[in-house]
Amino acid sequence: MLAEMDVPLIDADLIAREVVAPGTEGLAAVAAEFGPEILTTDGSLDRKALGARVFASPAELRRLEAIVHPLIAASAARSIEAWRASGAPFVVYDAALLVEWGLAASFAPLVVVSVPAAVQIARIVTRDGLTEAEAQ
Repeated sequence: MLAEMDVPLIDADLIAREVVAPGTEGLAAVAAEFGPEILTTDGSLDRKALGARVFASPAELRRLEAIVHPLIAASAARSIEAWRASGAPFVVYDAALLVEWGLAASFAPLVVVSVPAAVQIARIVTRDGLTEAEAQ
């Protein structure tokens, strides 16, 4: 609703995709850490292959997060600063897991939106073309 009112919106999910786009340092770092098998034939990230690997192992997930989270945070900070410099009175930062990562105090006000697990799974299935088992 805020985006419809032209409030600046920074989407962490979009940034997460941008920082591992072909030709980025993020993709190079992820490929170096996890091997070429997480790349498609055109050199882009094979999200399904990487997801199957990291979501099956908390240690693997932490390794991935250690690479991409700092890149996401830096990109978001640059965007927030650019909007501030433009005179925007506030910016919406749309990001999952802020509370879980202990970052809630960095964002005020903080609006938390929650949906049942079944809705989350249905959205992932629709968005990513996964089976329900893969989404879980």
